[in-house]
Amino acid sequence: MNARTVLRALLSAAALSVVAMSASAAESAAPLKIGIVGTGNIGGALAKHWAKAGHELVISSRHPEELQALAKSLGPKVRVGTPLEAAQFGDVVLLSVPYKATQQVGQDLATAWKGKIVLDTGNPYPMRDGTMALDARKRGTGVTSKEFLPGVRLVRAFNAINWDDLTNQGNHQPERYAIPLASDDAEGLKVAQRLVRDAGFDPVVVGGLARAREFDVGTKVYTELLTAKQLREALALK
Repeated sequence: MNARTVLRALLSAAALSVVAMSASAAESAAPLKIGIVGTGNIGGALAKHWAKAGHELVISSRHPEELQALAKSLGPKVRVGTPLEAAQFGDVVLLSVPYKATQQVGQDLATAWKGKIVLDTGNPYPMRDGTMALDARKRGTGVTSKEFLPGVRLVRAFNAINWDDLTNQGNHQPERYAIPLASDDAEGLKVAQRLVRDAGFDPVVVGGLARAREFDVGTKVYTELLTAKQLREALALK
């Protein structure tokens, strides 16, 4: 094989590599279908961020008629549905409901979202949720939510930030603020990290679901606005 033939082969291989990389990038950048179950303060803030990023959404709540104005304001890729319709629609589902409702929602939507990535934002507050919140705090929300939501690819996300900060502090300068994540599912974490970035924040993977307790209610990082570096230092992450 002469030098010219070798050069052609190398150039051809490089071209194929570029095409493959471009296809992979295009796939990862393709809009996602997201269902939001519970479009309150947290769910509503994320709906705005993700609609702006180009994703398709079905937003829902116990009172879907109250969401029509929000959906209209977010453009043609956003529509209102029931929680069941949101769970059926989404390749990814955001669950943002009072923590005491998590187990019942898990039962109601078990078939609709089986095998899907579910981002769980709920926090247990005893004054609102009763004694079940005490048990959830003791055991940690990662392991508790895993029991309440069987069959899904669970990620704990967006639970450690105040809703008004989530609404207003996206793309903070000079550095973005961080959102901690925990999951036992590698692909779930990958998608969650993308959605954190699309909301204007930096993702920090803390570990598996058992480590979600490190950013639960009452921890030193809960609702603190920290950069990714600061959050890693606070949680002693590498």
